Amino acid sequence: MKGFFVGGALLLLLAWTGLASAHTPLCACYDNGDGTVTCEGGFSDGSSAAGVEMRVEDKAGNVLEKGKMNELSEFVFKKPDGDYKIVFYAGPGHDIVIDGKDVSE
Repeated sequence: MKGFFVGGALLLLLAWTGLASAHTPLCACYDNGDGTVTCEGGFSDGSSAAGVEMRVEDKAGNVLEKGKMNELSEFVFKKPDGDYKIVFYAGPGHDIVIDGKDVSE
């Protein structure tokens, strides 16, 4: 019985450690009203998104623009004509896709 509790406690500790080190990506984009869009990113643990890959893709998935978040965790691009989406890609399981229709001033 004692081994069961020790094993359970170890599993809980491992699960808690995994949760404590996890960080969720965050990204929001705004229409600047001047033909450009600014995206701001980061992680739920407060870490910067500087250097995170950003892509702007058309409806078919063609890359219209590609870059990285700057030192302020921002990415600015010219707003494309037509439907588009913005991809914040910080690695597998750490990506966010924002539909251009959801970008407002």
